[in-house]
Amino acid sequence: MNPLPHKFYPIVDDVSWVRRLLPLGVKFIQLRIKERTINEVERQIEEAISIQHEYDATVVINDYWKLAIKYRALYIHLGQEDLDDAEVSKIKDAGIPFGISTHNHKELDYALFHEPDYVAIGPIFTPIAKKMDIAPQGLARISEWKMLVKDIPLVAIGGIRLKDVPDVLKQGADAIACIGDISRNENPEAQVVKWLKAVEDAS
Repeated sequence: MNPLPHKFYPIVDDVSWVRRLLPLGVKFIQLRIKERTINEVERQIEEAISIQHEYDATVVINDYWKLAIKYRALYIHLGQEDLDDAEVSKIKDAGIPFGISTHNHKELDYALFHEPDYVAIGPIFTPIAKKMDIAPQGLARISEWKMLVKDIPLVAIGGIRLKDVPDVLKQGADAIACIGDISRNENPEAQVVKWLKAVEDAS
């Protein structure tokens, strides 16, 4: 199984964030667009995929797998609800690696059935950016999931802060996804630089 492009994996909701963060050295970033018209979604996906080549980075397209195929994305992410509508065989035929979110053993089994290129587990802690009905999983769940997914890369997500980076990676996460600790920070760019250093120091 191929390794992930980087251990630091920010998730953003607008292409403007892609433009802000890639120049800082971010190499692996997810564009997760919600509540926009399909025309606006397509415009942003096309722009994001174009930008990534300027910085030798990988932009992961969340959910919109058809547009990801159309614009030759380098990666796709699917939530559990996305799997019901996605034609995974077409994603595989397009040669685009993809990741899948999981929150419990049933969802993990469903994800592994589709043979993803990475599995995400969360929330590890209480999310910063959004309220979830799912209770925090805790650090121990990372090591449990890593044993179950074996050589499939594992992404930890949910409420993870800078101070948690060493412990999360030590438990077996191959990458850490980050949303609120960046988007809600007073100085997102400075926080991203701190994240990049923290991940490098803990690796």
